[in-house]
Amino acid sequence: MPILEARTTRSVQWADEADCAATAQTLAGQASLRTACIELHGNLGAGKTSFVRHLLRALGVSGTIKSPTYAVMEPYALPGLNIWHFDFYRFDDPQEFEDAGFRDIFASPGLKLIEWPERAVGLLPASDLRIDIAMVDAPSTDAADQSDTRRQVTFQAETSLGLTLLP
Repeated sequence: MPILEARTTRSVQWADEADCAATAQTLAGQASLRTACIELHGNLGAGKTSFVRHLLRALGVSGTIKSPTYAVMEPYALPGLNIWHFDFYRFDDPQEFEDAGFRDIFASPGLKLIEWPERAVGLLPASDLRIDIAMVDAPSTDAADQSDTRRQVTFQAETSLGLTLLP
């Protein structure tokens, strides 16, 4: 898919985990998702892996959904759909990309979900959709509520396929 000259973005705020799950459910309903390459950006603890878990559940993945932080990649196979969840946080050497055969995976059909893509710059194909997740800093007025779960989420279409995925 060609890269868009003028990227289109949409922003939402997740007040809680239910909002994250609802967004994942909406995205899972898009037929074009089956061939998308999606980058997830955000600090540690922002909610990238949580969003991917909700998305995989919404697509029909059952059983344990592990974070690929240590394995770098976790594959999932559904009837008519292959999914690969990558986490390049611990990526140190571009040769790891080549040695693992990731270039072949990215060339094959299926959904690719990539956390920490900035650690593999120059090795990855262009993404269709970029998702930036940021924790919202807001002091709690309730001393008992120290766990603010609000997130500011920006979706940026990078290709025409990405445009079809915008919430």
